[in-house]
Amino acid sequence: MFCDLPTVPPGPVGKFLVTQMAAVAELEAGLISQRTRAALAMAKARGVVLGNPRLRAGTPDQARAAAAVKQRLSRAHAADVLPYVEAAKRAGATTLRELAAALTARGVPAPAGGRTWHPMQVRRVVDADKL
Repeated sequence: MFCDLPTVPPGPVGKFLVTQMAAVAELEAGLISQRTRAALAMAKARGVVLGNPRLRAGTPDQARAAAAVKQRLSRAHAADVLPYVEAAKRAGATTLRELAAALTARGVPAPAGGRTWHPMQVRRVVDADKL
């Protein structure tokens, strides 16, 4: 918002200008919110189905099956990563933070496809091995 401003004068005048611009930005955000709510209400009144019309709630059996698949995939990923964790331990990494840094440095994909490992993710891999 302020990156295209010319140089803001120092002192009270600059502070006043920035305060006024922030107030205008806040006002505009409120107006956008009102317009969006009004447009959604009008669409709903016309009978438009809001959200994803193909999204259907699953049954408890489907939820259990999905959870089982997710757990199986998580354990498989942990089994794939565990040799890298063991190698990092042999190289001198002792804390979860050091192990996470070693996995990140080695380029091992994080559980959700991320690039950076976090200590809690390493803990889950190590704990999965104990199951």
